[in-house]
Amino acid sequence: MVGRSVDVDLRREYVEMASESYHCGLGLRAVVNGAVGFSSSSDMNQLEVVARSAVRSARARGGDESWVSLPQPERVTEPEGIYDRRLEEIIPEECIDIARSLLAGCGEVRGAEPVSGGVACVSGTGFVLNSQGIELVETSTLMQASMEAIARGDDVATGSEFFNSRRLERSMESVGRSAGEIAKASLGGGRGESGTFDVLLRPLAAAELLEGAFLSSLEADSVQKGRSSLRGRVGEMIASEDFMLIDDGLLPAGIDSSAFDGEGVPSQRTVLVDRGMLKGFLYDSYTAGKEGVRSTGNSVRSGYSDLPRVGSRNLIVASPSAYNLQQEAEGYLVHGLIGAHTANPISGDFSVEARNAFRLTLGEEAQPVRSLMLAGNIFEILKTIEVGTDCRSIGSIVTPTLKVKLKVVGS
Repeated sequence: MVGRSVDVDLRREYVEMASESYHCGLGLRAVVNGAVGFSSSSDMNQLEVVARSAVRSARARGGDESWVSLPQPERVTEPEGIYDRRLEEIIPEECIDIARSLLAGCGEVRGAEPVSGGVACVSGTGFVLNSQGIELVETSTLMQASMEAIARGDDVATGSEFFNSRRLERSMESVGRSAGEIAKASLGGGRGESGTFDVLLRPLAAAELLEGAFLSSLEADSVQKGRSSLRGRVGEMIASEDFMLIDDGLLPAGIDSSAFDGEGVPSQRTVLVDRGMLKGFLYDSYTAGKEGVRSTGNSVRSGYSDLPRVGSRNLIVASPSAYNLQQEAEGYLVHGLIGAHTANPISGDFSVEARNAFRLTLGEEAQPVRSLMLAGNIFEILKTIEVGTDCRSIGSIVTPTLKVKLKVVGS
């Protein structure tokens, strides 16, 4: 792959660093008697060394009876909205202006001030080729911005907000303003009441919980290795009828949309949970070959130096009966979570700290809560989950606010 990145880092109200970087690299898999070896390099003059290293690595591993083959060439469909020439051609000075709009937005909130933030504009071209005849190339772009703010009163509170898109947006004032408003709203937090309550997980918190406690259970390698409690449950109801989960590698303007996956398999739309019923799992070529099924186009890689693995693309939470959850809500509202990565994806158990939490009481304004712990089991809460309407992209997860029942411990 080859690519270019323009980055601006903010520290308090100043531009700390602005940089422009170029990168290229190649990752090579070699298959010997079903054993896969891998090597990579950012030096295009070392390709022969990379090839020899990959072959030696494969021979050292020994054969793998489960290996079937590399994927064959197939027709791919180009997703819409994943490339913006303005992002490919942006210069550092323009990126600095966008970063300053973050600061301007935060500055509009009296009592709040920026702590850190930044803007990144990335463009790149990826290539996938194999010995079966696959020759694919795709160029895409991505813009990311974030801001963390602090507010001071009788106490201190922080808030954060972010933005990501395949297209260029020249003003990030709304992102900076939102970070400042969340920080200010969190001032004066009181003690949370303990017990079992309805909890509204805003999109960021919902995505963090799903990623930490649930998503790996839907990946075929986890299922095949006995690390998923969903093994053998296709066709069963695992969630409420309000809950649907779809993986879509072709989602227009999706953060992880591409015509093909990390192995060159065409991207597709895969329904995982339909009105509460488990419909299937995510496969790459290797895991699909083990079961004699077709890959779902879910081979992902974080960069040329990493081996492909099974992973979600654009994971979409949806519902046939979504509605505004906050109209008649009583319980707690949580913007983010701390510690979701510590969840046990096999059992589904989790215990996390709420970030920017608020107590909800009918007919009253939401009141900030100083400290709140949340605990539960993802497979249990899915049975009564309710889905909102305020969808947004949290990286490659697209989700609205989710209403769940959790054990709450206030302090």
